[in-house]
Amino acid sequence: MPTIPRDASFDGSVSLLREGYDFIRNRCERLGSDVFRVRLLMQDTICMTGEDAARLFYDDRRLQRAHAAPRMLQKTLFGQGGVQGLDGAAHRQRKGLFLALLDEQGVAEMVRLGNAEWSAAIDDWQNRERIVLLQEMQLLLTRAACRWAAVPLAPDEAQQRCEQLAAMIDGAGGVAARHWQARRARKAAEDWAAGLIQQVRDGTLNVAADQPLAVVARHAELNGRPMELKIAAVELLNLLRPIVAVSRFVVYAVEELLTHPQWRKRLQESDALLEPFAQEVRRLYAFFPFVAARVKQDFEWNGYRFTQGTRVLLDLYGTNRDPRSWHEPQRFDPERFAHWNGSAFNFITQGGGDPASGHRCPGERLAIELLKASLCMLTRHMEYAVPAQDLRIDPSRMPAQPESQLVISDVRRVAQ
Repeated sequence: MPTIPRDASFDGSVSLLREGYDFIRNRCERLGSDVFRVRLLMQDTICMTGEDAARLFYDDRRLQRAHAAPRMLQKTLFGQGGVQGLDGAAHRQRKGLFLALLDEQGVAEMVRLGNAEWSAAIDDWQNRERIVLLQEMQLLLTRAACRWAAVPLAPDEAQQRCEQLAAMIDGAGGVAARHWQARRARKAAEDWAAGLIQQVRDGTLNVAADQPLAVVARHAELNGRPMELKIAAVELLNLLRPIVAVSRFVVYAVEELLTHPQWRKRLQESDALLEPFAQEVRRLYAFFPFVAARVKQDFEWNGYRFTQGTRVLLDLYGTNRDPRSWHEPQRFDPERFAHWNGSAFNFITQGGGDPASGHRCPGERLAIELLKASLCMLTRHMEYAVPAQDLRIDPSRMPAQPESQLVISDVRRVAQ
């Protein structure tokens, strides 16, 4: 039986921080293999890339999510006890909560509220000299998400909650100050969310039973009891935080419109091109480079031995840019999606497989629709300038972003 190729370093953690999104792909190319072993954070880890690897990774018979995510992600991005770390019946039960809230009606309502916040933002931006788009989109989406979830948010509270949600996202792949800021933000946000849920349960905060805040507060686990208060707080944030994260896709969309100005007119003229453009942005800009699982029980795959308990990392970023699946994968080409018949395992920005039964993000369609709505606003409802700035993207920074966070100016509403 062949052995899985091994990276020669004693521990690759420093290299991972230095190389970021390219860490797995660089070693796969160097070793001539879609799978290799490396020591990360003093743990033996198997790293994989490509569509076949994704099919394996999302096979729940072989891999599980329990105890897989690094502690730094649990303390910042995901929270402890959330749906991302569940398996089997418990995962399906909890996942059902999100699928019900993010159905077609829920997505449409969130987009409607997002458009209302967009319109108000354009009015505000017209009177300002300089707009840092990433920051403004995070605030816009925080307001919209809280309205959608029936989460009460005082006008002077919006910025505070926005900064907490944004810090959890921004610090998830950070170290030192950025990591600790994210941990503090999560603690404060969980306390806030737990307080709201307790008020709903006590009857001191009246929220309609079908609104997301009330649905989370009263969701029953497999044992028939409501979620523990702390876990319910984590799941409420798991509804709000990913909506705010769409702000990064919007920023990348503006970068591509700047690089490919012909697409502004094309998007103005064709609704049919909005989704291909949005999908190509999502393909090229996977939010995080990889996702983690653990081997459930010993098995063999492609002649290689996988041992129970071993951590496995799947390369999201590299799989989305795999030349075996994508023609000229580094090129921005929305038209590749115009007649795309889809694969659940080669386009995995928000996970692979079936969102209803597996670990693909239940909010993927919402992310797509919010990005499409934002493209409409950017190309049909406003004009703006992009002054000289540092738009470089450091691939070692996780999550990545333009150095300037993308500044726009001279915003003008376009009459309809």
